[in-house]
Amino acid sequence: MDFAPTERCQEYRDKLLAFMDERIYPAEAVYEQQMRESGDPHFQPPIIEELKVEARSRGLWNLFHPHPGYGPGLTNSEYAPLAEIMGRSHLASEACNCSAPDTGNMEVLTLFGTDEHKERWLRPLLEGTIRSAFAMTEPDVASSDATNIQMTMVRDGDDWVLNGRKWWTSNALHANCRVLIVMGKTDPTGPVYGQQSMMVVPIDAPGITVVRGLPVFGYQDREGHAEVLFENVRVPDADVLAGAGAGFMISQARLGPGRIHHCMRAVGMAERALELMCLRASTRVTFGRPLSARANIQDWIAEARIEIEMARLLTLKAAWLMDTVGNKEARTEIAAIKVAAPQMALKIVDRAIQVHGGGGVSDDFPLAMMYAHLRALRLADGPDEVHKMTIARQELRPYRLAAEEAVAAAK
Repeated sequence: MDFAPTERCQEYRDKLLAFMDERIYPAEAVYEQQMRESGDPHFQPPIIEELKVEARSRGLWNLFHPHPGYGPGLTNSEYAPLAEIMGRSHLASEACNCSAPDTGNMEVLTLFGTDEHKERWLRPLLEGTIRSAFAMTEPDVASSDATNIQMTMVRDGDDWVLNGRKWWTSNALHANCRVLIVMGKTDPTGPVYGQQSMMVVPIDAPGITVVRGLPVFGYQDREGHAEVLFENVRVPDADVLAGAGAGFMISQARLGPGRIHHCMRAVGMAERALELMCLRASTRVTFGRPLSARANIQDWIAEARIEIEMARLLTLKAAWLMDTVGNKEARTEIAAIKVAAPQMALKIVDRAIQVHGGGGVSDDFPLAMMYAHLRALRLADGPDEVHKMTIARQELRPYRLAAEEAVAAAK
């Protein structure tokens, strides 16, 4: 492994750092003011659209997309440091058209969409004129096991009829959301991993009701995490992605890259939280001494630097493996970073909150919002426990095989 960034990565990194300093950080206060004045938690503030125009003019657009022609064609190893930088502010990913769940949906449409899908949905997503959502999780089943999904997709002539209820459909309340990628069951009696399908469904299709936005620790995120009801929603057979029964395969293709994006953004959040902690500790005085002179605060700062570096290196290793041997062979490292990065960042944000005192839990600093996001991230794209199970199975596999061979030899 070579940890030095490629020349191309370094060029984008320099441009992105300048964009963050010159436009993104100064825009955060403007964003908060525009949101407050609107009175609508799902308002699309003008500052976001201005930032998108600026990012595109600087060539900082669709950086995530690995396919040349859709984006710059960066590898996972090249994109990872850029995702980290964007993770330092809640405005940067959308400004650069690199927001989840659009990134995953765009890759799905690139790989599995028809020409019509690409023209109708992928092109405007790449242009940043619309947003999308991914509807998989359901309220009545443990959706960390995707085989539990209950939404029915029943064939009726040239259509499929969808019935069911989804929730945590992130982005469905975004002012620009126009399309959903929906996962359900087309063959409940088929092979376990061949029962599910994914379909492209306009969010305004007859029979779709956005019931509510789910708060996260009391926050109504601007993009929304919607509960969505599907009642006899008709979807043409042409809008089934990769054919009936391919849903589980598509989900695995979609989630690997998305997880590494999440993890690098988490590293970026941790870096910013550490900066805020150091600044606060250096400028606040208690009992005649700055907080930074206290041994426990110094321990927190030192431990934060150590833990950030460990998580970053593990994430970069996962990115390198994805580039060199593929997502399947990198599954242990992908699972590991999905556990390690959010936990690490959450710990550092928690300590930064403590150093900030009452200010840390207020909206005057970004720490409380970071905490809510990171705690939710330990559930998004699979809870920690599922990823640990994946890792444990891989570790135990040779021992299981050896035991089976021993039993077979003894017969």
